[in-house]
Amino acid sequence: MKYDLSESISQRSSREKDAENNRIKKISDELRRRCQLYETKFGDSKVYVNHFDAEQRIAEEWAKENDLWIAMDEAFQIGVPGPSGHENYTFIIQDTIFKINNLLNNGGVANLLDKITFHNILFPETFYYFIGFAGFDGRSVMPILRQDLIKNASPATSIEIDTYMAAIGFIKNPVDGKFENDTYAVWDVVPRNVLKDKDGDIFIIDAEIALK
Repeated sequence: MKYDLSESISQRSSREKDAENNRIKKISDELRRRCQLYETKFGDSKVYVNHFDAEQRIAEEWAKENDLWIAMDEAFQIGVPGPSGHENYTFIIQDTIFKINNLLNNGGVANLLDKITFHNILFPETFYYFIGFAGFDGRSVMPILRQDLIKNASPATSIEIDTYMAAIGFIKNPVDGKFENDTYAVWDVVPRNVLKDKDGDIFIIDAEIALK
């Protein structure tokens, strides 16, 4: 029996993405588990620090244990600096864009990793891979993510975004850029976060996502 090469590659790619999404979820679960242990141990003591700071130190510890810690100075040389917003510093290497997320919009590391797994389920054409954590020892911790670069693209219009989201089963909310289905609420789906390539295909490169 002969197998179609493109179908075989597609299936392999799908398995790889499923494995990566499961890996990201396990990391998120492990960080939450360690945070719960910390809060159980120190929650009423004088050494207790707030959840966000505790999670930062726990993420740093985990990253160093797993050889996924990158010094901030090194991380900022990962590629050619690209366009950056108030949430991500971006760096480009050929067909790949790396994003160093400062966690300003996500309420912590585990919450960001959850959002990434949701994104990968809903928008696999702009799949995120988790690379590791950048940071200064004992201070800030920033997840590093990787996406394929969408080349020769421009921001999609609001009408194009609405049409695309409807096509994949989402209902538009009165709030601009917000959509819902039975499982997810997705917002900040606005032209700065959505690209259209030269063939007219739409790519959601970034969005806020939560389970309903």
